[in-house]
Amino acid sequence: MIRTAIPGDVPAIVAMIRELAAYEKAEHEVEATEEHIRRALFCDRPAAFAHIAETDGRTEGFALWFLNFSTWTGAHGIHLEDLYVRPEARGRGHGKALLAELARICTERGYGRLDWSVLDWNTPSIDFYLSLGARPLDEWTGYRLTGDALSRLGA
Repeated sequence: MIRTAIPGDVPAIVAMIRELAAYEKAEHEVEATEEHIRRALFCDRPAAFAHIAETDGRTEGFALWFLNFSTWTGAHGIHLEDLYVRPEARGRGHGKALLAELARICTERGYGRLDWSVLDWNTPSIDFYLSLGARPLDEWTGYRLTGDALSRLGA
Protein backbone atom coordinates (compact mmCIF):
# COMPACT_ATOMS: atom_id res chain seq x y z
CA MET A 1 0.00 0.00 0.00
CA ILE A 2 1.19 3.51 -0.85
CA ARG A 3 0.08 6.41 1.32
CA THR A 4 1.03 9.98 2.11
CA ALA A 5 3.51 10.24 4.97
CA ILE A 6 2.30 11.40 8.38
CA PRO A 7 4.35 12.89 11.26
CA GLY A 8 4.62 9.48 12.90
CA ASP A 9 6.57 8.24 9.86
CA VAL A 10 9.48 10.63 10.45
CA PRO A 11 11.67 8.18 12.46
CA ALA A 12 11.27 5.52 9.74
CA ILE A 13 11.96 8.06 6.98
CA VAL A 14 15.18 9.19 8.68
CA ALA A 15 16.22 5.57 9.23
CA MET A 16 15.64 4.82 5.53
CA ILE A 17 17.55 7.97 4.50
CA ARG A 18 20.50 6.57 6.46
CA GLU A 19 20.03 3.10 4.92
CA LEU A 20 20.00 4.64 1.43
CA ALA A 21 23.10 6.70 2.21
CA ALA A 22 24.89 3.57 3.46
CA TYR A 23 23.97 1.78 0.22
CA GLU A 24 25.36 4.75 -1.71
CA LYS A 25 28.54 4.64 0.41
CA ALA A 26 27.81 8.12 1.78
CA GLU A 27 26.28 7.61 5.22
CA HIS A 28 28.88 10.00 6.68
CA GLU A 29 27.31 12.80 4.60
CA VAL A 30 23.84 12.57 6.18
CA GLU A 31 23.17 15.55 8.42
CA ALA A 32 19.37 15.43 8.45
CA THR A 33 17.75 14.74 11.80
CA GLU A 34 14.19 13.79 12.62
CA GLU A 35 13.54 17.45 13.44
CA HIS A 36 14.85 18.58 10.02
CA ILE A 37 12.58 16.12 8.23
CA ARG A 38 9.59 16.87 10.45
CA ARG A 39 9.93 20.62 9.80
CA ALA A 40 10.40 20.12 6.05
CA LEU A 41 7.42 17.81 5.57
CA PHE A 42 4.94 19.04 8.18
CA CYS A 43 5.33 22.82 8.51
CA ASP A 44 2.54 25.25 7.57
CA ARG A 45 3.72 25.50 3.94
CA PRO A 46 5.81 22.42 3.17
CA ALA A 47 8.13 22.48 0.18
CA ALA A 48 8.90 18.75 0.39
CA PHE A 49 6.54 15.79 0.47
CA ALA A 50 6.78 12.06 1.12
CA HIS A 51 4.94 8.86 0.42
CA ILE A 52 5.32 5.59 2.28
CA ALA A 53 5.17 2.02 1.01
CA GLU A 54 3.95 -0.36 3.68
CA THR A 55 2.75 -3.91 4.11
CA ASP A 56 0.76 -5.02 7.14
CA GLY A 57 1.82 -1.87 9.01
CA ARG A 58 5.54 -2.35 8.23
CA THR A 59 7.23 0.60 6.54
CA GLU A 60 9.08 -0.90 3.58
CA GLY A 61 10.00 2.11 1.47
CA PHE A 62 9.55 5.79 0.81
CA ALA A 63 9.68 8.49 -1.83
CA LEU A 64 10.60 12.05 -0.88
CA TRP A 65 9.94 14.73 -3.50
CA PHE A 66 9.44 18.41 -4.19
CA LEU A 67 8.10 20.57 -7.01
CA ASN A 68 10.27 21.93 -9.77
CA PHE A 69 9.32 24.16 -12.69
CA SER A 70 10.14 24.07 -16.39
CA THR A 71 10.34 27.42 -18.11
CA TRP A 72 10.18 25.56 -21.43
CA THR A 73 6.88 23.85 -20.73
CA GLY A 74 5.55 26.51 -18.36
CA ALA A 75 4.50 23.79 -15.94
CA HIS A 76 5.53 22.36 -12.62
CA GLY A 77 6.99 18.90 -12.33
CA ILE A 78 8.12 16.63 -9.54
CA HIS A 79 11.74 16.13 -8.60
CA LEU A 80 12.13 12.83 -6.78
CA GLU A 81 14.92 13.36 -4.25
CA ASP A 82 14.94 9.88 -2.74
CA LEU A 83 13.30 6.59 -3.65
CA TYR A 84 14.19 3.71 -1.36
CA VAL A 85 12.82 0.26 -0.71
CA ARG A 86 14.35 -1.79 2.08
CA PRO A 87 16.35 -4.78 0.77
CA GLU A 88 14.06 -7.39 2.32
CA ALA A 89 11.04 -5.78 0.62
CA ARG A 90 12.49 -5.43 -2.89
CA GLY A 91 10.84 -7.27 -5.73
CA ARG A 92 7.34 -6.80 -4.29
CA GLY A 93 6.43 -3.82 -6.48
CA HIS A 94 6.91 -1.05 -3.91
CA GLY A 95 9.32 1.00 -6.04
CA LYS A 96 7.05 0.85 -9.04
CA ALA A 97 4.02 1.68 -6.89
CA LEU A 98 5.76 4.72 -5.40
CA LEU A 99 6.76 5.98 -8.85
CA ALA A 100 3.24 5.27 -10.16
CA GLU A 101 1.78 7.39 -7.36
CA LEU A 102 4.06 10.30 -8.28
CA ALA A 103 3.18 9.85 -11.96
CA ARG A 104 -0.50 9.88 -10.98
CA ILE A 105 0.01 13.15 -9.08
CA CYS A 106 1.79 14.64 -12.11
CA THR A 107 -1.02 13.61 -14.42
CA GLU A 108 -3.79 14.74 -12.08
CA ARG A 109 -2.21 18.17 -11.49
CA GLY A 110 -1.03 18.82 -15.03
CA TYR A 111 2.66 18.56 -14.17
CA GLY A 112 4.85 17.88 -17.19
CA ARG A 113 7.76 15.92 -15.75
CA LEU A 114 8.92 13.47 -13.13
CA ASP A 115 12.68 13.86 -12.71
CA TRP A 116 15.30 12.13 -10.57
CA SER A 117 18.98 11.25 -10.51
CA VAL A 118 20.67 7.90 -10.08
CA LEU A 119 24.30 7.08 -9.41
CA ASP A 120 25.99 5.83 -12.57
CA TRP A 121 27.12 2.59 -10.87
CA ASN A 122 23.64 1.67 -9.59
CA THR A 123 22.85 -0.79 -12.36
CA PRO A 124 19.87 -2.48 -10.65
CA SER A 125 18.09 0.86 -10.27
CA ILE A 126 19.02 2.02 -13.77
CA ASP A 127 17.66 -1.20 -15.26
CA PHE A 128 14.47 -0.80 -13.22
CA TYR A 129 13.96 2.80 -14.39
CA LEU A 130 14.60 1.86 -18.02
CA SER A 131 12.02 -0.94 -17.73
CA LEU A 132 9.42 1.70 -16.79
CA GLY A 133 10.19 3.78 -19.87
CA ALA A 134 12.38 6.39 -18.18
CA ARG A 135 15.26 7.72 -20.24
CA PRO A 136 18.60 9.09 -19.06
CA LEU A 137 19.41 12.74 -19.68
CA ASP A 138 22.87 12.05 -21.07
CA GLU A 139 23.26 15.56 -22.44
CA TRP A 140 22.92 17.19 -18.99
CA THR A 141 25.60 17.37 -16.31
CA GLY A 142 24.56 18.15 -12.77
CA TYR A 143 26.39 20.74 -10.68
CA ARG A 144 26.27 21.51 -6.98
CA LEU A 145 27.53 24.24 -4.68
CA THR A 146 28.05 23.32 -1.01
CA GLY A 147 30.17 24.24 1.97
CA ASP A 148 32.79 26.94 1.58
CA ALA A 149 32.12 27.46 -2.14
CA LEU A 150 28.43 28.10 -1.41
CA SER A 151 29.27 30.46 1.46
CA ARG A 152 31.81 32.40 -0.61
CA LEU A 153 29.43 32.87 -3.51
CA GLY A 154 26.60 33.89 -1.18
CA ALA A 155 28.71 36.42 0.71
